[in-house]
Amino acid sequence: MLLSKKNKEALFNPLSKDNPVLVQVLGICSTLAVTVSLKPAIVMGISVIAVLAFANVIISFMRKTIPPTIRIIVQLVVVAALVIIVQQVLTAYSYDVSKQLSVFIGLIITNCILMGRLEAFALNNRPWPAFLDGIGNGLGYAIILVIVAFFRELLGSGTLLDYQVIPQSFYDAGYANNGLMILPPMALIVVACIVWFHRSRNKDLQEENN
Repeated sequence: MLLSKKNKEALFNPLSKDNPVLVQVLGICSTLAVTVSLKPAIVMGISVIAVLAFANVIISFMRKTIPPTIRIIVQLVVVAALVIIVQQVLTAYSYDVSKQLSVFIGLIITNCILMGRLEAFALNNRPWPAFLDGIGNGLGYAIILVIVAFFRELLGSGTLLDYQVIPQSFYDAGYANNGLMILPPMALIVVACIVWFHRSRNKDLQEENN
């Protein structure tokens, strides 16, 4: 079945129950680095979804022919090729955002989420479940990026997607943007708050930790 119980778990569990950022604490570096504003966070999230989904499928197709001794090298080559394609597409169609993301698109190659899913899932499952797992984990990662970027841009710059959201009358009345929100340490604090809220709402995660 296209959406059997196992396939549904592969697609939906990473959105909350087994979120790669909140539960597995993977991909934190880019989460902190590209969330100053929404636009680069959204582009980064979409890029990771695309690379992870297609890398999972490719490795799954090749899983029976890859010698175990060189599997990591093969995975890196596949991911690197996909990242180069994504980088070229961004440069061609969204040059400003590609400059904002600079080296972080290239660093998708070393993202722990990708290597973890290729090693743990794609090498042991057929292409369709591997594709769903890639989409699910990519979405789980992207959702956290967008949430963090939403609060950082709104409170730090008063904008969303570079559009002014907080009315000028607020500033005239004495409101000021929180400059701390656009500094890297605040990204870590926002992520920590999201992790706390997520775990407080999921008792099964608390039991696992105990």
